[in-house]
Amino acid sequence: MIGFIGKKVGMTSVFTENGKKEACTVIEATPNVVTQIKTEETDGYNAIQISAVDKKEKNTPKAAQGHFAKAKTGPKRVVAEVRDYEGEVKLGDSIAVDIFEEGEYVDIAGTSKGKGFQGVVKRHGFRGVGDATHGQHNRLRAPGSIGAGSTPSRVYKGTRMAGRMGGTRVKMQNLRILKVDAENNVLVVSGAVPGHKGSYLMIEK
Repeated sequence: MIGFIGKKVGMTSVFTENGKKEACTVIEATPNVVTQIKTEETDGYNAIQISAVDKKEKNTPKAAQGHFAKAKTGPKRVVAEVRDYEGEVKLGDSIAVDIFEEGEYVDIAGTSKGKGFQGVVKRHGFRGVGDATHGQHNRLRAPGSIGAGSTPSRVYKGTRMAGRMGGTRVKMQNLRILKVDAENNVLVVSGAVPGHKGSYLMIEK
């Protein structure tokens, strides 16, 4: 697997070769630095640690400064791990956006937008109990029954109810890369990706 840290810029639309207008997401993909290489002998598994986005040294703990200094790079804001990385890399190597090609498919993971505490209509797509007829005036967005009374005398785990929505790790799969701009470190992918503008993403292929 190959992983890459990117930053969501926002959404726009492009015209494809067949003249169709397609929604897409623009991702700022500044070069990533390999800041640690984990092996079976030293760590119990094989992985590489990649870091991106420069951070001020005064805001970085001394231990972290030493960690990044081993890779001969400055402190970084975002750190991620990629297991079983495909390809030969060394400590301190820079991974650029040109590892991706136009037309190939990638998976993108990020933290979705937090929606706060929401009801069942917004959270799960419920229709509500019924229309505002026969004296019903406050049941349009109600969840309705959540289980039988005497048996089982409890609510089953996993029952869809109101609760906190969003703010969780989400992965969108099979998003097609529409454009790779290596000069400006920009990646354009089809469709939407999780997270708000400015949030960090993990791009996998």
